[in-house]
Amino acid sequence: MDRAIFEEEHEMFRDSVRAFMKNEIGPHQEKWSAQGCVDRDAYLKAGEMGLLCMWVSEEYGGIGVPDFRYEQIVLEENARYGDAGFFSWLHSRLVAPYIGTFGTEEQKKRWLPDCVSGEKILALAMTEPGAGSDISGVRCKAEDKGDHFILNGSKTFISNGILADLVIVAARTSHENKHGMSLFVVERGMDGFERGDNLAKMGLKSQDTAELFFNDVKIPRDNLLGEVDRGFYHLMHGLAEERLLAAVGFIANAEAAYAVTADYIGERKLFGKTLAEFQNTRFKMAEMRTELDVAQTFVDRCVTIHNDGKLSSDDAAKAKLFTSEVEGRVTDECVQLHGGNGYMDEYAVSRYYTTARVSRIYAGTSEIMKEIIARSLGLDPRKKKG
Repeated sequence: MDRAIFEEEHEMFRDSVRAFMKNEIGPHQEKWSAQGCVDRDAYLKAGEMGLLCMWVSEEYGGIGVPDFRYEQIVLEENARYGDAGFFSWLHSRLVAPYIGTFGTEEQKKRWLPDCVSGEKILALAMTEPGAGSDISGVRCKAEDKGDHFILNGSKTFISNGILADLVIVAARTSHENKHGMSLFVVERGMDGFERGDNLAKMGLKSQDTAELFFNDVKIPRDNLLGEVDRGFYHLMHGLAEERLLAAVGFIANAEAAYAVTADYIGERKLFGKTLAEFQNTRFKMAEMRTELDVAQTFVDRCVTIHNDGKLSSDDAAKAKLFTSEVEGRVTDECVQLHGGNGYMDEYAVSRYYTTARVSRIYAGTSEIMKEIIARSLGLDPRKKKG
């Protein structure tokens, strides 16, 4: 199905991004997968190309283009020709906007230029061993000492955890209010800030994911991001975009799996015929194409609404839920159509499949998305009738 949301300048941008992914990201997949993280040069090169934090104004070193469609294109081309472990989207559109939205003028001038250039890599640390989807359960705490805070606690499953130079950490600053937490920017090299091992994962092998430890880390008050005790609400501010970013990436990964499968079934022969000539294969491809088109149409509509500043949290949850489930079904079917080859890492479809499994978990599980959607329908068990 033709996609009507892109204009000529977007297609020109797509051509340049595709070339970048083919030349600078894709060729390093095996190396990065083996070492457990992408090279820092990947961010520097993306920065040189103007692909990082495109929304940042020229005043802080960016190009001042907030149009989400450009980030959508980067995600789509990276899925097909780059490396899914290159989390530039997390750096650019998930973490950096917290600085842009809640940072002081001094903080923006101090941090954003290096984020745009790729000299400083970003991470967001919310998840803890006992607090995943329930952010109000955060136990990491920061004690107010006047001109500084003392931070103690740990975080886990932190994407970009090894590479990050700036980590936005959610920590409890009030025990009276369950939502009483604040956001702090922890910088590489601060005393007491330590990183655990790069965690071994089922998929996304090149994406560095780590535990972070904070032992009496002295955080200058100048590194408090936003207001004290308002961190929970600051985090909620970015959830709709986070889930939209996820949805864009999920459908892009599924499309990439479909594309390599379409090539494979046209070449692979069985009993004297190509796989594409079997009715079962044709029907499976037809089913997947339908699901992909339906999902893409909804995501594109969400992007348009988001550009207008009107994307609701429940619609973002619908996009995240549906695309992650479609991605799971499509990548699984694509592996099946590859037969034994689909289970081999030398075939790209294997990587697309393992990448897809976490999609129904991170950025809010499918179960949490269903809860959000159900509440938007007025089906909230916490509200008593009558």
